Amino acid sequence: MLLAMAAQAQADTGAAEMPAGEAVIISASRANLEAEKAPQTVVVIGKDEIEQQLTLSTNSSDVLSNILPSYTPSRGKMNGSGETLRGRTPLILIDGVPQSNPVRPTGREAHTIDYAMVERIEIIQGPNAINGLGATGGTINIVTRRPEKGTVNQHIDVQVTAPTSGIEGETLNYKTTYRVDGRLDKLDYLFSAGYEDQGLYLDGKGRSIGVDVTQGDLMDSRSYDILAKLGYRPDSQQKLQFSLNRYRIKSKASYVGVAGNRALGIPSTSREGTPPGTPAWNDAWTASASYNHYDLAGMELSAMVYHQQFVGLFGADNSATFQDVRIAPRGTLYDQSRAVAFKYGSKVGLTKAGLLDGRLKLTAGFDTLIDEGKQDMYGTGRTFVPESKYRNLSLFVQGEYKLLDSLTLHAGLRRENADLKVDTYRTLAAYNNTLVEGGKIKFNETLSNIGLVFNPVHDVTLYASYSEGFGLPDIGRTLRSINTPGQSIAKLRSLEPILTDGVEVGTRVRKGDWELDAAYYRSDSDFGTRIVSVNGVFAMAREKTRLEGYDASASYRFNKAHRASLAYAYTKGRYDSNADGSLDARLDGLNVAPNRVIATWNASWNDMLSSLLQVQHAFHQRFDDPAKEFSGYTLADASLNYKLDKGAVRLGVANLFDRSYITYYSQSALVEPARYFAGRGRTVTLGYALDF
Repeated sequence: MLLAMAAQAQADTGAAEMPAGEAVIISASRANLEAEKAPQTVVVIGKDEIEQQLTLSTNSSDVLSNILPSYTPSRGKMNGSGETLRGRTPLILIDGVPQSNPVRPTGREAHTIDYAMVERIEIIQGPNAINGLGATGGTINIVTRRPEKGTVNQHIDVQVTAPTSGIEGETLNYKTTYRVDGRLDKLDYLFSAGYEDQGLYLDGKGRSIGVDVTQGDLMDSRSYDILAKLGYRPDSQQKLQFSLNRYRIKSKASYVGVAGNRALGIPSTSREGTPPGTPAWNDAWTASASYNHYDLAGMELSAMVYHQQFVGLFGADNSATFQDVRIAPRGTLYDQSRAVAFKYGSKVGLTKAGLLDGRLKLTAGFDTLIDEGKQDMYGTGRTFVPESKYRNLSLFVQGEYKLLDSLTLHAGLRRENADLKVDTYRTLAAYNNTLVEGGKIKFNETLSNIGLVFNPVHDVTLYASYSEGFGLPDIGRTLRSINTPGQSIAKLRSLEPILTDGVEVGTRVRKGDWELDAAYYRSDSDFGTRIVSVNGVFAMAREKTRLEGYDASASYRFNKAHRASLAYAYTKGRYDSNADGSLDARLDGLNVAPNRVIATWNASWNDMLSSLLQVQHAFHQRFDDPAKEFSGYTLADASLNYKLDKGAVRLGVANLFDRSYITYYSQSALVEPARYFAGRGRTVTLGYALDF
């Protein structure tokens, strides 16, 4: 039973939040797809589960990796480069609005919203083009909270987190959230604001954890999030909604890093000091307006327009990449890069069910996207990655047809019509101030998906699917590193899109108190991407790649009060290292997650007291580079929630046994003394929530 609650959690979360027997609809599917009838692995993480995890860690990457064994263990930093889903990059959405940046990925996409604002998280695993560009590893759709019943509902939440060793003011974390919402006759509204102040992190031996000044860090930071939503229902069949989310996180810049020693097993640490330059930060605006008509001449219409603005500032560094003797003597120039992205787009879909004697449901629509981005040097104003503009118009159709009462065919097509325009520019001095001729590249692709879902008996579902994903390489990394004269945008083969073919076969069993799930998958890309580190600087290699593995889950409800589950995910990645067509080398920790097992036990001891115990183990793993061998580790967490006459108090203990370990990223992804980071030691969180 090496299996996973997280891998197929939708049935449990649905039971917790919806009336018995009501289907869980996946909005990210674009076709009102029921989770239990999907031809691929679909996960829904409900708000109760999110709240449990936020008691253990407020890091959004921790929430995902603690629940999904196929998601790479969190780096614990502001930058999440190397955090993958089934070994490939997922497309992250907030209410359907893309947060991932196709022109200049920064690794910061997982930190554009506070998960205290989140109602549920929908995950479609494996490559797909349902929501367009970027989902070569899957889709993670973050659905924000919705108004509760009642005209005025208020909620306040406060919590404090401290390590169990070295408890001082500088190591404490404080977080508070306020929310007010309600439903009137035709209007509903929600306003929520959150603030968090994070202190210095300590490892399992009471040492300070190394701060990542350049890439950005979650520890020693302040963040806030403001979410506002307004809905209007002119009648029972229509709804218009406006949504705005503003998120910002910024380092307090109180510490500088001290390099560790990998050979001696000494991790990087921090000491008090002021880093050079402006502290690293993330700044994100996400706005949308949507309209739904649930009975438009017997069809359902969904339409949305959106805007997303993201600015990410990296910390100052005297990296060799930044040096320019025309500005300062070599080795003395500190500079920092800033990534900027503006997105505008729309999504329109029209669904008609009940065709062909009720056997066929069709959804058709179109998406538009304009993404303008650049990366400049914040200190000196130099161009790092030039102004780029990506434009896309996509048409799609998705069908669901009952071949037999027990056999359903899912199939669809999506046509991507896109182009990328890049201005003429010069690279930095480190790349010989090379002049690169601007130009335009067109990306026109037709992507397909097909799947079968078979129910041989009432409690058993078998499924198989094939799906194609479409993504872009990290264009910024390619453009900024050109050092050969005479290059032009139109001739760069390294800018060609990433086309990924994914297959999956699996089963779901729902028998009494048992829930069993298992799936095997494989995804191939003939001209894929691999992240590599060159002297500590990330670069992008274009090579043939293959990811394959399996995940499975089992959960058992002993009674109404107790439920246990076990989760397992196995992933293997290979690539063609010498362009001979053979997959001769293994992907390392920058590109693939470790094999992991997660066990959980949820208990409701009475009407007042409930608890969670979770244990996860990441298995030992070897790579082609012996220096990147991963030793593995086991972590345990626990939480209690107790309802009072007014409100509820909760207690969470993360890393219950105060395990001292080096993170997966630092062991297997990047061999660098300055980033040989330990994981966080035991912390205790005390929180209180009140609804009134």
